Amino acid sequence: MADRRSFFERLTGTSRVAEEVAETPPAEIPVHEGEQPASVPIPTEEQEGQLTVDVYQTPESIVVKSTIAGVRPEDLDVSITSDMVTIRGTRRHDEEVREEDYFYRECYWGSFSRSIILPVDIMAEKADASLKDGILTIRIPKAEALVTKRVKVRGF
Repeated sequence: MADRRSFFERLTGTSRVAEEVAETPPAEIPVHEGEQPASVPIPTEEQEGQLTVDVYQTPESIVVKSTIAGVRPEDLDVSITSDMVTIRGTRRHDEEVREEDYFYRECYWGSFSRSIILPVDIMAEKADASLKDGILTIRIPKAEALVTKRVKVRGF
């Protein structure tokens, strides 16, 4: 059976029920001791989030951008092949919170990854990645245009 959740719901672990709860005034949210409002699914450690990305080109390069706030550079792994970029990482909690103390739990914590197939040939060895203000930017130079070389055929 296909997963009918939107891309955002799969990324964050939230659901439309969570959105409805978020829009309900606090006095109307039925909360019983030890329960969360409505039935907001909580991502488990085994689940892996998927990053949202922007991929565009400039005349010289392919640029991949992703918002990854709360992730340290040492918790990121960027792999580039001739036709694909893979970003893996972990967003870690900075404090321990008991389950029963949550009112809302919509942020994704844990491991995530995303692979992007590139539309043009690139020079992976010259790629550069930077993290600034929670935005990962990867710049990968495009491969030089293919040059056709004519070869003269010799006869014997």
